[in-house]
Amino acid sequence: MPIAVPQTRQFAAFTANISYARDLINAGQSLAGLQPGALDIGDLYRAAWVQAVSALDHWLHEELYVRVAALAANTGPGMPAQLRKVELPLSVIEEVRLGNLPISEAVLEQVRAKWFFAALQNPRKIAEALRLVTDEDMWGKAAAKLNEWNHGATNLDAARLKARLHAIVERRNQIAHAADLEDGHLKRRHPIDGATTTDAVDWIERIAIAIATVLG
Repeated sequence: MPIAVPQTRQFAAFTANISYARDLINAGQSLAGLQPGALDIGDLYRAAWVQAVSALDHWLHEELYVRVAALAANTGPGMPAQLRKVELPLSVIEEVRLGNLPISEAVLEQVRAKWFFAALQNPRKIAEALRLVTDEDMWGKAAAKLNEWNHGATNLDAARLKARLHAIVERRNQIAHAADLEDGHLKRRHPIDGATTTDAVDWIERIAIAIATVLG
């Protein structure tokens, strides 16, 4: 049975961004046999790696905002504990009291102000943000979903899954912030290839689908 992919605008954007990362990998593999002197093929793989992590980051932000708006507009016993604790400035509370601002918009703007510039790549930050929209054990349940989809071929738990994503993000940071240079060298960079990059992109896609499934 195929794994269901969310049919939402925000996940469609994620899928498009992941496809772009795969296109970069395919371009690198197509050029590998040609060895073009003016182009470092590894840069295509590095670009794909950064693109895939950015796709996850962007999707998580959009998913957070959509779900916060929906939950805040439908207050009730099912609201996650952390969302109930969102603090609003007195000026905003007054606007809500006067009927000038819906409570859902007020809460969304506060959440957006806090998380807009935060990178949702680190597993700890991802869990912190998603606690606003679910009380579930996100990483534990996402790991269980991946094991289920792999028919028991993997034995992931929350710690192993977070460590896998952390390693992918650390390499992304090495590429984005240190030009992927080896320590002590100004020109020599860490090796990279299409297979390793494809594996990283695949993991990011699987993790996103698992998180989306847990969120429901």
